[in-house]
Amino acid sequence: MVRAQLVWQGDVAVVTMQDGENRLHPEMVRQLDAALDEVEGRQGPVAVVLTGQGKFFSNGLDLDHMAAEPDRAAEALDGVHRLLARLLSFPGAVVAAVNGHAFAAGAMLVATCDQSVMRQDRGYFCLPEVDIGIPFTPGMNALLSRRLRPDTAHSAMVLGHRFSGEQALQAGIVSAVAAEDRVVVAAVERAQSLVTKPRAVLGTLKTNLYDDALRLLRAPTAAGWGPG
Repeated sequence: MVRAQLVWQGDVAVVTMQDGENRLHPEMVRQLDAALDEVEGRQGPVAVVLTGQGKFFSNGLDLDHMAAEPDRAAEALDGVHRLLARLLSFPGAVVAAVNGHAFAAGAMLVATCDQSVMRQDRGYFCLPEVDIGIPFTPGMNALLSRRLRPDTAHSAMVLGHRFSGEQALQAGIVSAVAAEDRVVVAAVERAQSLVTKPRAVLGTLKTNLYDDALRLLRAPTAAGWGPG
């Protein structure tokens, strides 16, 4: 089953999640990693646009899968953590084209990207963990604390505020908003403007800047994480 598809537009790899709500099932994570492997293996300048299809960018962790396989839940969560760390430190520019709802770990995917373009008329950026009774892991907390402004982090992480596209722009969550049919186009244009930045240097700069969050995201998940 194809959950993530890569299509090249010049030097820009457009990686599209296409699995309904685009929840981060282990197979989705594996396919996203495979797409990033292809990008990293390409010679010359590259950049990535990460997007979804339809109503959802990503609706976060696949909690149903984790509940069905509790013995492997920590392993699944560690896979998501590693994906977040990989995107945050990726040796190349990464731009999110937020085509629809970005909730929970789906919102965290947006936060890992260097820039982001969000649909203007529909869709929310939301971290609903407070309302569903699931705390952020240390790695998630570090990522969001580093990538969101303090006032925005409080509203999003503590209060669970749902940000529309315009609100997300004003809060500094996204770089721009666009009409539905322009979201991916605008993200590709931004990515194309960044492809000439030296890949190795870009990766090193991001790794150094976010060293604290990366260390926590790459650490094994502590036992007992979950609703509380």
